[in-house]
Amino acid sequence: MGDQLTFADTPDFADTPEWKGLRVTVAGLGVSGPPAARVLRHLGAEVTVVDGGDGPRQQAQAAELRGLGVTVRLGDGESLPAGTELVVTSPGWPPRAPLLTAATAAGLQVWGDVELAWRLRRPLEATGRPAPWLAVTGTNGKTTTVQMLASILAAAGRRTAAVGNVGVSVLDAVLAEEPYDVLAVELSSYQLHWAPSLRPHSAVVLNVAADHLDWHGTMEAYAADKGRIYAGNSVACVYNTADPVTEELVRAADVEEGCRAVGFTLGAPAVSQLGVVDGLLVDRAFVKDRQGSAAELASVEDVQPSAPHNIADALAAAALARAYGVEPRAVRDGLRAFRPDAHRIALVLEADGVGYVDDSKATNPHAAAASLAAYPSVVWIAGGLAKGADMDSLVAGAAKALRGAVLIGADRALIREALARHAPQVPVIELADGQTGAPAMDAAVRAAAGLARPGDTVLLAPACASMDMFTDYGERGDLFAAAARALADSGERSDRA
Repeated sequence: MGDQLTFADTPDFADTPEWKGLRVTVAGLGVSGPPAARVLRHLGAEVTVVDGGDGPRQQAQAAELRGLGVTVRLGDGESLPAGTELVVTSPGWPPRAPLLTAATAAGLQVWGDVELAWRLRRPLEATGRPAPWLAVTGTNGKTTTVQMLASILAAAGRRTAAVGNVGVSVLDAVLAEEPYDVLAVELSSYQLHWAPSLRPHSAVVLNVAADHLDWHGTMEAYAADKGRIYAGNSVACVYNTADPVTEELVRAADVEEGCRAVGFTLGAPAVSQLGVVDGLLVDRAFVKDRQGSAAELASVEDVQPSAPHNIADALAAAALARAYGVEPRAVRDGLRAFRPDAHRIALVLEADGVGYVDDSKATNPHAAAASLAAYPSVVWIAGGLAKGADMDSLVAGAAKALRGAVLIGADRALIREALARHAPQVPVIELADGQTGAPAMDAAVRAAAGLARPGDTVLLAPACASMDMFTDYGERGDLFAAAARALADSGERSDRA
């Protein structure tokens, strides 16, 4: 079936006869399921959507899809519909899901929405080939990097978008009425697992740390799915010199002849690397004389905020843009124009010499470690749902920077115990069980402000997911910002300083 259903080189994909009457099961009514079902139905496939839920949201989506001629089965997400010839799954469905294991046992292909989009790409009029994909994955930093990359590409005059696991849906992007010149594509490990034929122009794995092991099963399987992004790269496989796993994934990749390994580093770059010299981001990979020269791309101050992990993300984005042929000036202009999304190491305010920083997006220890490393003296607000993560390495690495810690959430004991082992001198305040939402965050911020001194940073970098106390990490960050502003407006901190 794989050869029969390849449409990358088919200009008029909507009239391709292979789709007509093909019986496709779409697994899941999440973010990607309904768009995939609509596209497949438009192509002429006989589409059945299945979902284990049967709530108001699913009922509303089902009603819309049924109006398009899609069959929808709610309340049963486990059994494979009879006659299925292809399965398109939502990325969150793990390989061990009963419907997917049944499909595999029946010899059927299982695709994600990224695979479907890859196979539906259309040639550009100017080149006769589909728009290239510059792809980004990693445990942390994906969204920032792909948005930086899109900003750089736009500064170079390219029609582009940040797509995939962020911004525009990848299906919408490849089927856009006005085609894109090049796409900056964020890909999760889930999406990569279900995208067997993906072959980006160039790609980067930013970092690999333990995450989503409940989905992948083992760290090895998780890393291997991240490494899929390098398969078939034609110009550059970009890796992080500070993370040996990323370089190992490059070495193991099956790439096109002539594709190069390009590293990025926060230090001075070696040949075929991008790095930092005297406050400047420089390129020794995409210049004619890599041995004796480097191209100046931007200054550290052009990246805001200039935290180390943001600089690393900027170098990764610059490497992909340079692999695509972007000039140095566009890298600088794109980085200057970029502003990160909310809840990513965002300074909320400064009051009484104390900064209040929202990095609610730091939902695992690896992300929190990067955030903590950006500040010399921190009162840390942490905790939530740890998802089985170990906190010892995080706390041991951050111990010298900690002025104090305020712990919240269901798994706060994991952080408290790690602090007792690795930073026993750090004062710790714990919120009582049962506090959630705004009252809980108000209490946490007040407690943190009481521990802080001028020059300190009160940092929300929880190292945990949020759903035990908040709707999501966005609400958690918004409530932190509101609590910090309310405290500053009240003057209460000044009275105690």
